Amino acid sequence: MIPLPLSAVAEIVGGTLHGADVTVSAPAYVDSRTPLAGGLFVAVVGERVDGHDYADGAHAVLGSRPTAAPTVVVTDPVAALGLLARHVLDRLDATVLAMTGSQGKTGTKDYLAAVLRTLAGEGAVVATAANNNNELGVPLTVLRADHDTRFLVVEMGARGVGHLSYLCDIAPPSIAAVLNVGTAHVGEFGGREQIARAKGELVEALPADGVAVLNADDALVAAMAGRTRARVLDFGRHDAALSWRALELDPLGRPSFDLGFEGDWHRVSLLQAGMHQIDNALAAAGLAIAAGFGAAEIAAALSTARPASRWRMEMTERADGLVLVNDAYNANPESMTAALEALSDIRSASAAVGVRRRTVAVLGEMKELGDEHDAGHQLVGRTAAGLGIDVVVVVGDAARGIAEGAADGTGEVIVTAGREEATAWVRQNAGAEDVVLVKASRGVALEVVAEAILTSSFTSSTEETTA
Repeated sequence: MIPLPLSAVAEIVGGTLHGADVTVSAPAYVDSRTPLAGGLFVAVVGERVDGHDYADGAHAVLGSRPTAAPTVVVTDPVAALGLLARHVLDRLDATVLAMTGSQGKTGTKDYLAAVLRTLAGEGAVVATAANNNNELGVPLTVLRADHDTRFLVVEMGARGVGHLSYLCDIAPPSIAAVLNVGTAHVGEFGGREQIARAKGELVEALPADGVAVLNADDALVAAMAGRTRARVLDFGRHDAALSWRALELDPLGRPSFDLGFEGDWHRVSLLQAGMHQIDNALAAAGLAIAAGFGAAEIAAALSTARPASRWRMEMTERADGLVLVNDAYNANPESMTAALEALSDIRSASAAVGVRRRTVAVLGEMKELGDEHDAGHQLVGRTAAGLGIDVVVVVGDAARGIAEGAADGTGEVIVTAGREEATAWVRQNAGAEDVVLVKASRGVALEVVAEAILTSSFTSSTEETTA
């Protein structure tokens, strides 16, 4: 954040200053439990909590009514935050790189941020924290940037048509990637075609001298080439500017492959499990190439990149040998499929070196699927059955469709009432050399199950295989 007097903030956002004209010298924040000295507390009125009630002790506040702290009062603090972020960004010499997609946004963002920090320096890069990718998260990310920032890596999410256009007004990208068009939030969008319409707003916002990085293997994404003025750099398995070959998996299902660009091939060995990580890595590579870096140095940086966001294919080996894959941050049918395929890949890769691992998938509800709720859960169950997952543990009645879909497979299907019962089953039945996947939508909070599995009496110590 570049330092600004609170009176200047008021002028920028069209608000009125109440209280002392202090200088804001640290980023904005919305969680009063983690205040920033010298920062700007944004008081948002939510369904259950009014941020103004927690403004005591803040250095400065942006809100819709005066508080005990120096406050800029506006009609809509969220809209005002966006205006402030755009004002600050316009005064920086930073390249904005953005990405969107139904899944893989955070993984791609983490790979890209790691690559850029390796190649440009830690202090040169500001990236979205976790998946703060909405009308609050994007301006909060921008306001962490300052005059030392060369690259601003921004994850952008959308829940409807027009959302990405709004976010691009706050943080106009010059390089942007669309990863895929799946079924995440399909209930809110009303169909995959509407999702594609909304996701394409990102490349429509690019300037003529920008670069659009598009997934050539997704027909709805590839068609977005006709919606942008920017140069297109595509990635995919075949016939794309960025491609891959010579796949190998290590005993924990982590892929190594050759990354191809302009006729040259460079070896990449990723530190996260799952074939879907290849697309995330290729998209990140395309964004970094568009930013001016070479494919060889990008490949080397990808091979050292560790995930920065929790509960996304986070792999931990218990002291007794059980491997836990905590992918509990969120879920939709496509990401569930990718995680189940990764679970199967870990079993296959382990078997190749003589280790027989039983696969256990602890799966909860996928939210925001609308009319596709039942069909989506049944599809996930059929996918688990088709992959031969040994045990499917379904958490809660809302996810019962997974059990219905998996019923025709050869594996065991356990339906539990909730997190406590699911945890008890895994603790009592899973052990050394099993690999356990835990995944559901964010609201199901299955990270509680994952943490309980790791802190059981079997685990006096643990060793993280990927940070």
